[in-house]
Amino acid sequence: MASLATHFSGFILFFPVGLRRLLSSSSLYLHDPSHFRSNLWYFSDPKWKTLDLYALLITLPVFSLSEFFLFFSFSGNPTYKFSFFQQSLVILAFWALTVSIIVREHVGGTSLIDESFIFLSGGIVFLVEYYVMEKGVSGLAGSVYGFLEGLTLVCSGACICLAVKPSAFFADFLLSCGLLFKGTWLLQAGFSLYTDFFGLKGCGKINFLKSQKESVDVQCDLDEDRLRGVALMHFLFTVHAIGVMVLAVGAFCVLAGNRSLRNGEARGPLLAETESVSYRTRALLDQEME
Repeated sequence: MASLATHFSGFILFFPVGLRRLLSSSSLYLHDPSHFRSNLWYFSDPKWKTLDLYALLITLPVFSLSEFFLFFSFSGNPTYKFSFFQQSLVILAFWALTVSIIVREHVGGTSLIDESFIFLSGGIVFLVEYYVMEKGVSGLAGSVYGFLEGLTLVCSGACICLAVKPSAFFADFLLSCGLLFKGTWLLQAGFSLYTDFFGLKGCGKINFLKSQKESVDVQCDLDEDRLRGVALMHFLFTVHAIGVMVLAVGAFCVLAGNRSLRNGEARGPLLAETESVSYRTRALLDQEME
């Protein structure tokens, strides 16, 4: 996490994935709550509607290589330098999960890659991201990235829960909200910590290239400016949390009240199995009534 560009890239990755997952999982749950089962990815017909997954397949290695480049080119403190290498490995791990999801979808079954195993692996990767998130930063910046750590733990816990109980819609809902929140907060962190125009009053942006300290932080003129900045970031985090919850609950309520807006195009063996079970259940009920 070294510039506004990297934070904006994180926003582009997390926010659309979280929003798509929220809408698709909510639609599938509302279709038949009793037979809901979370999917690794909610594929759609026609195939071009799933281009976001294949975009991750291409962009994640690019982001990983950019972190590697920063690791080799950075000449500042070793702790912050090594964090680039760790973040690069985390991104590479997410890319491996993306490959696993695509391979499993093309195989069309669980004989090669178990769904619960991928969810568990995702939880572990999020947990690793949590441990490397705040490396090399401190002070006000450390507080901002501390919030990101908490959101990463939420995503990790939701993935592990889905690995144990795939029918837990609340865990899927929580994972979607966590991804949305990570996306918006990454964008907020990028603007607040790495720009002068949107930066905090009385504090300059982070310049990791000039920092020779053990950890980097925004440079504030006075302690009062730093304290005000911390208070403002706590307030903004609350605003983001309210905004994400309003978006998530509002989207669910709108989908519940209007069937035509649901992502009925979601496809895959899991949805086919659900529809088959629902059809057989209705048929049995009709026979009993007759």
